[in-house]
Amino acid sequence: MEAVCISKTTLKFLKTLKQNNNREWFEQHKPEFKVEQALCKNFFGQVLLKLKSHDDIIDLKVFRIYRDVRFSHDKTPYKTHIACSFKRAKPNLRGGYYLHIEPGNSFLACGFWAPEKKDINRVRKEFEVDALELREIIDASDFKLHFGQLKGDELKTAPRGFDKTHRNIDLIRKKQWIVTKEFTDSQVLAESFLTEIDGAFQSIRPFFDYMSEVLTTDLNGESLL
Repeated sequence: MEAVCISKTTLKFLKTLKQNNNREWFEQHKPEFKVEQALCKNFFGQVLLKLKSHDDIIDLKVFRIYRDVRFSHDKTPYKTHIACSFKRAKPNLRGGYYLHIEPGNSFLACGFWAPEKKDINRVRKEFEVDALELREIIDASDFKLHFGQLKGDELKTAPRGFDKTHRNIDLIRKKQWIVTKEFTDSQVLAESFLTEIDGAFQSIRPFFDYMSEVLTTDLNGESLL
């Protein structure tokens, strides 16, 4: 069976779009875009099949190429990447997967990039009590191999009601809990890219399992579902 890969023509089209990011050019080359979009959707579908073999995924969303420029200083009308996300089955499972294809800037991301305020507070309360299990997860060799470290926006100081000298203040300050893995263009075009993505997605599961348990229970361990 022939391997499903990202096409060289997709990266070439996105590079050219970046140099010609205007409506007139795009309308003239829209048929080409449709071809490249379909190729990416096919690849994303294969990622979904891999994910479904080890996680409960309920939705694949391919993002539109059109930028929302209403509140942006950058008025270029089109994104210069093609991306998608994979949604886990809530409320039991938390966290999400994201895949971004862009010449010179391709990456995947996993985690919690727009958590609700109540979820942020619940996680912070958990870290206030104990974060040893999480630290063991993010210090594991497989986690570090794929992602390096836990990332995400954070406060400059302790959130209201938390001790700024707390031993877990580095985790408590966070407003997001995200990991990323970057890829070169050569890696993106390689036959092994699909396997690389799935390996990274599998390696995030201990983190997702931990966070899902925290977000579906109270501090006494009683289910909130």
